[in-house]
Amino acid sequence: MEDREIPKKQIPLRLNLRLWEDLNAWAADEFRSLNGQIEYLLTECVKKRGRGGGDPAPPDGPGEA
Repeated sequence: MEDREIPKKQIPLRLNLRLWEDLNAWAADEFRSLNGQIEYLLTECVKKRGRGGGDPAPPDGPGEA
């Protein structure tokens, strides 16, 4: 099943201003929305932890520098 077929859950999220600025700049560098960047980062963390049913991402995967 592809990601676009999986229903999404909306959640409120509070971030301190500095973290929001850093994430927003990172998202812009990778041509993602802030929401897309946060979802991408959380997905990668879950994969690296060995949860979520996928193979762990390689250490030098896309978006990591």
